[in-house]
Amino acid sequence: MKNVSIIYPGERGDVCAVRNVSLDVAPGETLGLVGESGSGKSSLASAMLGLLPAGARIEGSVHFEDRELTALGEDERRRLRGSAIAAIAQDPFTALNPVLRIGRQMVAFQHCHREMSKAQRWRRAIDMLEKVGLSDPETRMRQFPHQLSGGSRQRVAIGAALLAEPRLLIADEPTTALDATTEAQILAIMRDAKAGFTGATVFITHDISVVSRVCDRVAVLYAGELLETGPVSAVLANPQHPYTKALLECDPARIDRPTRTLPIIPGTVPAPTEPRNGCSFAPRCRSAFGPCATERPPLAACGRDWNSACHLVTA
Repeated sequence: MKNVSIIYPGERGDVCAVRNVSLDVAPGETLGLVGESGSGKSSLASAMLGLLPAGARIEGSVHFEDRELTALGEDERRRLRGSAIAAIAQDPFTALNPVLRIGRQMVAFQHCHREMSKAQRWRRAIDMLEKVGLSDPETRMRQFPHQLSGGSRQRVAIGAALLAEPRLLIADEPTTALDATTEAQILAIMRDAKAGFTGATVFITHDISVVSRVCDRVAVLYAGELLETGPVSAVLANPQHPYTKALLECDPARIDRPTRTLPIIPGTVPAPTEPRNGCSFAPRCRSAFGPCATERPPLAACGRDWNSACHLVTA
């Protein structure tokens, strides 16, 4: 993605949900997209999948291999989805057909492997369900989605996406609706799946602590803007943007003393329709100074493959 902005039509004029974001992810790499609700994460995922709603407008370039996705017609985008590009949804129940058995859907998800017989695809699906930690996969293949728990449905969704052998996998908050134990199991499955997966992965989450378990690089979004991007280990150990630092301070896992109140970031996220002159985080930032209110900071290098949009970096 290069200089991507995503604009939705609104009753009182256009709403800019994503502003001038540039990102890339390489084969074999997992990029974590982190941000609060409304930060633009899902809009970026929809742009990658070609699933933005009617009326939405993309400015900039969304490039996949040798194709400019914004220039493709709906038929071409549909052919890419489920084969070259696959997604794991936040709610697997909406991604699975409720009236079809799991096995029938797992076989159908392998439509790109037309050289295989139905029996071969059935066997391959069973092997995949076993790989993603689903007990008694033969029985599961004959069940309907409503007969599985939320964690089991998410395992099916992960397995279905991997069966297509995509070159780009987009996981949109795949653990949000799960309890802590199941979340840890799903993250372990995704981490283990990386070993045999050569495609690129974009992992979307609002929980910055999750990225350390599955991602190689992280991109931090706020109010539709990219504030920091870099290697996970470096960014989490020494964040260069005050917003990244504040997110980490709010992570319960990093609180080393008993407390009745969790840390919060004071203030509110600016509305997409609000005019912005300076840094979008400045009104909530403890480190804000003179130019923050009037000048929008550019992404500036603060290390190898590491950039931060903060005046403190260039001061």
